[in-house]
Amino acid sequence: MGSAEQDEYAAFKEKVRRTVFMDSLSPIVTESVVRTALDQYGTVKSVEFIPNYLEPRNMARCALVEMEKEKQAEVVISTISELPFMMSGMPRPVRACAAVPEMFADRPRKPGRQLHVHWLDPSDPNFEVANKLKQLVKKHATENAVMLKHQLEKEEKLAKQQGETLKANYKKYEMIDSLMADGIVRRLAGRYTLRISDDSGPSTFH
Repeated sequence: MGSAEQDEYAAFKEKVRRTVFMDSLSPIVTESVVRTALDQYGTVKSVEFIPNYLEPRNMARCALVEMEKEKQAEVVISTISELPFMMSGMPRPVRACAAVPEMFADRPRKPGRQLHVHWLDPSDPNFEVANKLKQLVKKHATENAVMLKHQLEKEEKLAKQQGETLKANYKKYEMIDSLMADGIVRRLAGRYTLRISDDSGPSTFH
């Protein structure tokens, strides 16, 4: 068992302890959204989305988020576990838990570990059970695909509505700002003896 191999695995275990596994993420959540949401807890070192290959579009719905310090990861997990946590206004509450080594696709080989792989023979007593399990997984994948499609459509519709509302509010404020700049509001205030205020303080028109 080489020292270099042990050091590499020890460093990996430190990384695991600093990492949070986040689930139930909206399919349209991006890395920048995750970073912005967790900046309040500490420095985010990396965000790695884990794609689900059984669902359409290879959409990521969970992620491994590495924080700068282990304590920061603990705070993220405890906070999200106790309180509903919405990310970027998306309708699905996010869940979080401590990461485990098996979640990392690039994890180094554990020192001293050996794997033995072999095909299951049809005459094996477990062959029928394994085959049924395989079919069940395919069935669940199809059902999940249909459910996720409807869910994604709802979230895309909600995101579009939120965007339209934001644009409408911006146009209203832009129009008010334009009227103030043109002096129309002041002239109307003067005509109707109204009090308005600006950066220089309140004024009264008679």
